[in-house]
Amino acid sequence: MPDFRSPGIFLRASRVGVHLIHGLTGTPTEMQTVARRLHRYGFTVSCPVLAGHCGTTPDLLRTGWKDWFRSAEEAFLQLVAGTEVTFVGGLSAGAVLSLHLARAHPGRLRGMALYSTTLKWDGWSIPRLSFLLPLVLRLPFVGKRYRFVEAFPYGIKNEHLRRRIVARMQSGDTAAAGHTDTPGSIVRELWRMVNDVKKDFGRIRTPALLVHADQDDIAGLRSNALYLREHLAAPTELLLLRDSFHMITVDQERHLVADATARFFASRLGPKERAELASAAAEPLPPAGGAADGEKLLEASSS
Repeated sequence: MPDFRSPGIFLRASRVGVHLIHGLTGTPTEMQTVARRLHRYGFTVSCPVLAGHCGTTPDLLRTGWKDWFRSAEEAFLQLVAGTEVTFVGGLSAGAVLSLHLARAHPGRLRGMALYSTTLKWDGWSIPRLSFLLPLVLRLPFVGKRYRFVEAFPYGIKNEHLRRRIVARMQSGDTAAAGHTDTPGSIVRELWRMVNDVKKDFGRIRTPALLVHADQDDIAGLRSNALYLREHLAAPTELLLLRDSFHMITVDQERHLVADATARFFASRLGPKERAELASAAAEPLPPAGGAADGEKLLEASSS
């Protein structure tokens, strides 16, 4: 198996760790704001590069979902070895990998944050005939040549940020902005990864913060975050975002996402653990801001 390792993110602070997982064909850069903000509040943060990512398309094509999971799991276990408490968070397909980790290591995870979880591509920017895609991918000639091409608005509502990221994507710098398209075989691997963990939702009991934009252009709210809330055995909280698209960790409400994550994780700590987190922090955790910053949209539910 080729060595696909390349620099990710690692920020050392307390013995309370957070393992962040980027999205399919993405890069740790899309988790950078959340990582730095969590680190500022005292968390040790790790965000590795998934197998096959941040390189060429042939690199990516030599991997499948089990390779992505294996690389995420190896980095997770390294973080666990150096921390007392560990959390996980993931964006899009990274959220699905987080669910796999929660299934595989229930006793090692105190909680998880699932950002724009993508169980199904059915956001408002996805073509209406996309339900035919599984059939297309099975066709011997067409399936091998199919590419899911990133299209407007590229998961980003902030116009200035969108222009910058699209320019990086089109420059071919996959380490900075990921790939501009997703090969059909990689799409099939995503669906296999989703189907593999979906059958065990009723056994996953790790508390989860579900963060989703109500205008998600890639993954619709009802068939993704709301589906999770209804089917996970875990207690869940749902944070709905009103001013973002799919890439919520880089879009206009990224700081709200990071702060809500920090509060959710801190609420799962005991008094001594919270004290250690505070002693390693560059600044204290901000209190929930109420309606002014969207916290009124935070809903709790238990399964």
